[in-house]
Amino acid sequence: MVATTSIHGMWTTRLAFILAATGSAVGLGNVWKFPYITGENGGGAFVLVYILCVSMIGIPIMMAEIMLGRRGRQSPINTMRTLAHAEDRHGFWQLIGWGGVIAGFLIISYYSVIAGWAIAYAFRALGGSFTSLTGETAKDLFGALTGDPERLLAWHTIFMVMTTIVISRGVRSGLEQAVRVLMPALFGLLLVLVGYALTSGKFMDGLKFLFVPDFGALSAGAIITAMGHAFFTLSLGMGAIMMYGSYLPASASITRSTIIIALMDTLVALLAGMAIFPIVFANGLEPGAGPGLVFLTLPIAFGNMPGGLLFGTLFFVLLVFAAWTSAISLIEPAVAWLVENQGFARVRASVYVGIVAWLLGIMTVLSFNDWAFSFDFAGEVKTNGVFDLVDILTANFMLPLGGLAMALFAGWFMARASTQDELALGQGPAYRLWRVLIRYIAPLAVVLVFFNAVGLL
Repeated sequence: MVATTSIHGMWTTRLAFILAATGSAVGLGNVWKFPYITGENGGGAFVLVYILCVSMIGIPIMMAEIMLGRRGRQSPINTMRTLAHAEDRHGFWQLIGWGGVIAGFLIISYYSVIAGWAIAYAFRALGGSFTSLTGETAKDLFGALTGDPERLLAWHTIFMVMTTIVISRGVRSGLEQAVRVLMPALFGLLLVLVGYALTSGKFMDGLKFLFVPDFGALSAGAIITAMGHAFFTLSLGMGAIMMYGSYLPASASITRSTIIIALMDTLVALLAGMAIFPIVFANGLEPGAGPGLVFLTLPIAFGNMPGGLLFGTLFFVLLVFAAWTSAISLIEPAVAWLVENQGFARVRASVYVGIVAWLLGIMTVLSFNDWAFSFDFAGEVKTNGVFDLVDILTANFMLPLGGLAMALFAGWFMARASTQDELALGQGPAYRLWRVLIRYIAPLAVVLVFFNAVGLL
């Protein structure tokens, strides 16, 4: 054991860690992406494969990442340097930490812009802008937002300030206090929206679509997509979970904590589907509408249904909360590294990281208007320039490679005694199962996801 506590502080309870890690995992991917990829891939059969992938891939890799973080008790870069030395391994393993920190930094630069859309749409819903929307006017509404760089920059700035304020307050006063408020609020809003979906007249159709598998609608590509989303939705490979693990008390069970986090993350995704699909079906909309499901399709539904002003506002506030809990975890590793290696006070480090991420985000702001350009990636035309380039670099390359490297280090290059000590599973069947999953199953699955992402499958 390198250290018993982190210089940045510690979670006061295991519940605080679970809420924080769940907040990191729960984001736009759960409320925005999961429903539309489920719609695109046939519903229930895809959900079943997704849950299986969370169990077989996500949980063992998350256990490994938390384990590495708690054993190192530092930023991901310094943690991997310290653990490599302790295990008598080459220092290049610290590249795992560098890759995670850089990936998180790049992701927050565009994540903030997308979260800004959600803030803008919450105000638009409240102001009645969705009333009597049609497909054409919904496109016009969205185009007016993304085509105005000054407006996008304003919302991007507001979200980055929100995130930087929370980070600057530290582990207990900032991160922990934020998730203690935001996560219950997020679950509460979801339950309210699911309650509304119960009155839509199509709730059972939504449940049938989500939970009754039609394996005839399941393709090989859908299985790969489920594996990829199970991996990415848990915030693995970007150093965030490793950083949060470094604040976890030694007495807390990594295995139980990980299982609870995975269950809560999956529950949020399923609740989002239960809230969205009945509304989609009740309004005669298409469940496989793709990425536009939230910003183009749902506003039409909210604008034409009873109570749409209230529930449309609640939905986009929910989306903002989900994005906020993820965003604070994305820049925490970079802030921690500045504190450890450059001697910065936490507030100063937070402001520096926030400003640089904000500046990088300007390229994403301009990607949807003045700097837009198209390119081909793996046979698919991308039209949003720098935004698409950064998204592909992080999601398709950096995160899978980071997750693969963590699995390999924990499964093959850490001493068996070290992992047994940290996981506290003894030598029984639970530990042996984790070891098989982390050494063989999870790495193979991540490789398949990676090959699919680059067009080799």
